Amino acid sequence: KDIQYVYSMYYDKLEYARFDSNLGKYVGYTTYGVKNAERWNKDTSEISVRKAQREAYCLNNVGNDYQNA
Repeated sequence: KDIQYVYSMYYDKLEYARFDSNLGKYVGYTTYGVKNAERWNKDTSEISVRKAQREAYCLNNVGNDYQNA
C-alpha cells in the first residue's frame, strides 16, 4: 500500500497531467491536462492499465531497489 506509481506527462517542460496510483485517477494541471484527465478517467480500461502498471513495475522491482540501498 505504501508503494506509489506516478505516470506524468509533460509538454515543453510543463507537467500537464499525471496518473497517481494512490488516487486511482488522472489529475490535470493545465486546461489541456484537465480536459484529457476527465476523458481518461471515464475510460475504465485506461485506469485499469495504469493500476496494472503499478503491480507490474513497482511491486516486481521493489525488492531490487531495497537490496541495493
